[in-house]
Amino acid sequence: QVQLVESGGGSVQTGESLRLSCSTSGTIRNIKSRGFFRQAPGKERELVATITPAGSANYLGSVKGRYTVWTDNAKDILYLQMDDLKPEDTGVYYCNFWNTYLGDENDYWGRGTQVTVSS
Repeated sequence: QVQLVESGGGSVQTGESLRLSCSTSGTIRNIKSRGFFRQAPGKERELVATITPAGSANYLGSVKGRYTVWTDNAKDILYLQMDDLKPEDTGVYYCNFWNTYLGDENDYWGRGTQVTVSS
């Protein structure tokens, strides 16, 4: 089973930046979308940013203009640049790849990386 591994989380002050990355332990075929989700304490997991293989990105409204998602296709690594961080951005950030293969749809998830923003 291919695994996703996030890195780059940490604790920062309001207005600072972090960059998350997500790499895979193997090859995932026919990827339809890659992205990051987050889950704050006591809240449901929410989509933060996704990007298709064609490069079309989609963002949660509250992070538009502050977050940028992209893929290093040569290395097959997904990145999320987070600027001007706010306390409400605090949560566990999860990497997600979604693919279809032999008629099945599959979601791959990383274990998550903690992002804490203090005021």
